Amino acid sequence: MLLSFAEVKEEPHFDKRSFRVKKKIVATLDELNQTACVKLTATEQSVYCLIDETIIKAVPNKWGLQGWTFIYLKKIKKNLLYDVIVSSYCSVAPRSLAQQYLK
Repeated sequence: MLLSFAEVKEEPHFDKRSFRVKKKIVATLDELNQTACVKLTATEQSVYCLIDETIIKAVPNKWGLQGWTFIYLKKIKKNLLYDVIVSSYCSVAPRSLAQQYLK
């Protein structure tokens, strides 16, 4: 899904795969644990985490305070996953790229 976004490239990130735009991480994928970690704004993170913390949860440390958020891929519906990915992409990508995904 992320590779369909403008200028996103896949690169290794420790033992995970990362998806980046302009060298900034939009998300990481942990296939073994079937989780992703995305970068959100503080507001987006608080709203998404209200949905269900068994699906979307702030990373429980200083990374979480910076907007990094876990997504449990087995539990999330595809349309919600897409919305979270758009939010993450738009929070990381340059405005010129993000504008095409903003509603």
